[in-house]
Amino acid sequence: MRYLALLALLLASGCSSVSLNPLDWFAKDTRPKMAELPELRASVPVRVLWQTNVGAAGSAVFSPAVAAGSVFAAAQDGTVVRIEAGGRQLWRVSAGQPLSGGVGADGSLAVVGTAEGEVIALDGASGELRWRARVSSEVLSAPVVAGDLVIVRSADSRIFALDARDGKRRWAYQRAAPALSVRTPVGIAVTRGLVLAGFSGGKLVALALANGALRWEATVAAPRGATELERVTDVVGLPWVAEREACAAAYQGRVACFDLANGSPLWARAMSSTTGLDADARLVFVGDEKGSVHALDRSGGSSVWTQDRLARRGLTAPLALGRQVAVGDVQGFVHLLARDDGSFVGRAATDGSAIQANPVRLDNGFLVQTRGGGLYALSTQ
Repeated sequence: MRYLALLALLLASGCSSVSLNPLDWFAKDTRPKMAELPELRASVPVRVLWQTNVGAAGSAVFSPAVAAGSVFAAAQDGTVVRIEAGGRQLWRVSAGQPLSGGVGADGSLAVVGTAEGEVIALDGASGELRWRARVSSEVLSAPVVAGDLVIVRSADSRIFALDARDGKRRWAYQRAAPALSVRTPVGIAVTRGLVLAGFSGGKLVALALANGALRWEATVAAPRGATELERVTDVVGLPWVAEREACAAAYQGRVACFDLANGSPLWARAMSSTTGLDADARLVFVGDEKGSVHALDRSGGSSVWTQDRLARRGLTAPLALGRQVAVGDVQGFVHLLARDDGSFVGRAATDGSAIQANPVRLDNGFLVQTRGGGLYALSTQ
């Protein structure tokens, strides 16, 4: 049955959220095993620019941040590090308590969150504590440092804007939380004076960065089905934003793009994703819940290609890299697909633990952070 694994997780936990962690799925699912890796006849070489170990992620998903020519990363045990672009560690500190999500940074400030709803800001130059603040519940996704504000999302469908100088609350936005929702580190994007965030029920909202006022609300996907489990339709991953459009993907829903100015729908395509999407000038790349990677035409959503030979490998969201598209998997492999037809053109191994955080773009390559704590700067140039 399509929802058997999710139902088992729900009944076992007795809570009101459903895990989309692929390790949980594989432990409880009886469907066919993950696809074997196809042989590469000719491949693009993947070069390791540098690597280090930050610390294990545990049950959380930790994504690194790139700012001011450095990489900031964190681990569940409270470790936060700043690494220069060449791989030299500038500082490594402890936030003083376990962390629950990735780090947000702008160079002058590095911000992390905890399962207890505490937000911890560190000095970007030294790693010293700047301030601590409290939000309403656990922080699963990386905060965003945007000028004089730190935007933080809590797991109870609230968004907070904190003053970057002292952590005092400037504004808050709240939505009603459904009875059942997906437990993922769904993030927020800040651009052009807007805060964009996806929510349970398939909604994408745009808030004014200055005061949190709702600018528009759009429907990525509408809940469908007879049971609460079947009606879980939550936006996942980060919204992708361009000059005139914003795109997002929903679990058990659709991939959709909207006019950035007013939220008017541009197109939508039925698809269930657990991780989100990325795009370039012509194509939108998205991974579905079965492990297929799709390229859709950015202007209308029509299918350009599908790569289905990574089934059930617990893929990250795709990352567009010019001539290639990169995805990580649950065994710590990074796969490179040809941007034009989705064929396999490269592969790199990391430390063997799952890559759960979506890859992050660098000027000369990209970053992946593994569940075991490995942080890898990779390049195909």
